[in-house]
Amino acid sequence: MGKSILIIGGGIVGLCSAYYLQKEGHQVTVIDKSDMSEGASYINAGYITPSHIIPLASPGMITKGIKWMFNSSSPFYMKPRFDPDFLKWSWYFHRASTKQKAEKAIPVIKDINLLSRDLFEDIKASGDLGDFHLERKGLLMLYKTEAAGEEEMKVAEKAKHLGLEVEMLNKQQLNVIEPNAKIDAMGAIHYECDGHMTPTEFMPKMISFLKGTGVTINANEEVLDIDSINNKIQQVITSKGVYKADEVVLAAGSWSGILAKKLKLKLPLQAGKGYRINLERPTGITIPAILMEAKVAVTPMKGFTRLAGTMEFSGINTTIRKERVEAIASAAQYFYPEIELTSGEKAGAQSGLRPVSPDGLPYIGKSNSIANLTFATGHAMMGWSLGPATGKLVTEIIDGKKTSMNISPFAPIRKF
Repeated sequence: MGKSILIIGGGIVGLCSAYYLQKEGHQVTVIDKSDMSEGASYINAGYITPSHIIPLASPGMITKGIKWMFNSSSPFYMKPRFDPDFLKWSWYFHRASTKQKAEKAIPVIKDINLLSRDLFEDIKASGDLGDFHLERKGLLMLYKTEAAGEEEMKVAEKAKHLGLEVEMLNKQQLNVIEPNAKIDAMGAIHYECDGHMTPTEFMPKMISFLKGTGVTINANEEVLDIDSINNKIQQVITSKGVYKADEVVLAAGSWSGILAKKLKLKLPLQAGKGYRINLERPTGITIPAILMEAKVAVTPMKGFTRLAGTMEFSGINTTIRKERVEAIASAAQYFYPEIELTSGEKAGAQSGLRPVSPDGLPYIGKSNSIANLTFATGHAMMGWSLGPATGKLVTEIIDGKKTSMNISPFAPIRKF
């Protein structure tokens, strides 16, 4: 007998949860405060990244954060502000940024990324969404300096040790695999294990499929309050109505921590803003790349090339900082000399908010105090990559089945 399930959040994680839950016979409703055409699930780099094995909270990040704190065009920017939640999160981030904790997280991040990569392939093979862009061309980590190259070589060695496909490329080899795009770089690490997609194509197709299978999707509906009695959610009150459900999934991205507070739950989470610029013209780029020194992602998508990047901690807002857009544009031309962005392309930049936990690992699991609440948030820069795996795990958790992998590292209540 299927359950009634309410999913708060209609991003990639919420929709993938709905996808797997409806397949198990549950009656699913998804609500989202936006019109479900923008935000982090639409403006991301579209990467499927088993190679991203190093968590955001890693040795050296605090030092970089302090160094870049007063430079609003830096790749990793923390806006100085007095906010108790942000200060507490920063302290947890600092405590999580140790070599020991980062090493422990590496195999976990690899495993959930590989699970998700396979599930993306399964969704495509199923034909449920029709055809959609999904390629496995790998990811180039382009570097201009020996220091950056040596830093990434260490990551590459760890990745190889974990069984991931990695290749080192010099300047000449780069020209061979990317002949129609002039690249100014010393070399690259090619993570052949990675894939990429076009989020703005996949999301509408997923929404259409879900609606066709009986999933109710209500956009432009904000959660105002959540009532619980005897450690169980009784109803969710929104700007348009009241919902009662057997199970509630909290997949509201950067807003998840605010909503958790309505249940008197603490979920350390900060919004990490990212930007994207689309180039709707030929660029000759066919393989996704990360421009290492600038921390900018370049992705050839269906019909356009996307530049994406930066991690900005400045609270929940969608303000477009021109200096950050300029930094992305300059980085692109620095590595691809023939690509000069127009003022119109830069003016079309958009931003989205990623939910970042202090240790860089997502929150996936049951609440330990609210019996019918499951968390699915906090994915940082891996939200797109981990959408299907999270949806699958959420379904297994709610159905009381053995999960596809050990989820204890993702426990919503964990020590930082």
